[in-house]
Amino acid sequence: MAFHFRFGPEDLLRCRFSLSPRWETQEAVRTLMRPHRQAYHLPWLRQIRAAADGLDLRPLWLLMPRRGHNPDFLSPPPLGPSVTFDEELAQVRAAAEADPQALHEDLRRALVCTPGAAEGDLGRRMLADPARAVRGLADLYEQAWAALVAPHWPRLRALLEADILFHSRRLAAGGLRALFDGLHPDLVWSGDTLSIRRPAHHDRRLDGQGLLLMPSAFVWPEVVGGYDPPWQPTLVYPARGIGALWTAPAGPAPQALARLLGRGRAEVLCALHEPASTGDLAVRLGLAPATVSAHLKALYGAGLLLSARHGHRVLYERTPLAIALTTAADSSPH
Repeated sequence: MAFHFRFGPEDLLRCRFSLSPRWETQEAVRTLMRPHRQAYHLPWLRQIRAAADGLDLRPLWLLMPRRGHNPDFLSPPPLGPSVTFDEELAQVRAAAEADPQALHEDLRRALVCTPGAAEGDLGRRMLADPARAVRGLADLYEQAWAALVAPHWPRLRALLEADILFHSRRLAAGGLRALFDGLHPDLVWSGDTLSIRRPAHHDRRLDGQGLLLMPSAFVWPEVVGGYDPPWQPTLVYPARGIGALWTAPAGPAPQALARLLGRGRAEVLCALHEPASTGDLAVRLGLAPATVSAHLKALYGAGLLLSARHGHRVLYERTPLAIALTTAADSSPH
């Protein structure tokens, strides 16, 4: 049994990456009720515990069965490579004005995956007025975003963008086979088909839409494939580097590197253990963006950094020379 994505010739040219703050909010909510997902997120859980206790997340949890359907209207794929939470929430709110029968069926399919959910008071109220239910769920997503994810979004976004940059280069260097082989152990690429090992069977021809690939900090250890027509076929996989996502910032830059480059530039270079933007580094280091920008310009001019544009943001990463310098400085006597 497996979940199959069937590729045609056009689909091979239409695979793209995106990230979704709304999806991260959904999966953060799901992580609160799934202990097996929490190992990497214990520092985050301690930070948001009081805020989470102030939210009534039961309506969202009711639509998150352990196996089975999740409502597509509540989690539409992002429309672009770098959308905002407000833009995505507007999509969810628009669903409340869509076909009531389609809303009812989408909610019903999710509720029946949890025994007794459709017959309970909350489930019955959702099915009696699907449009009102979707509006209420959108409000709850907005509250969850503000309490659980938005304060940490710069750190999460930096992780997701670094993952996209890494896998985009992997795709360019080795094609789809190399890309899919490195995303998750449950993925198998064979012929023209990408399969996800699953206890249930599902088959989806991409029909020229291609496949949307989304890294997620909170979906680990799972990989998720889904969306029925007409939604964009989407694969959500665990982002690289989540083991260090919530770790404290590294200590001061090594003295040897600081003497060579200056303390500020050395700190910026050492902080680029993953690609990051000027704003990300400013938050990470507690410096003014203008100060970070000046350091980045100098390091780039010295051949120690590469840059790549992702949406409206420019990400910087260390060159092999910079990696050698930071590694040598770490191991040198202080």
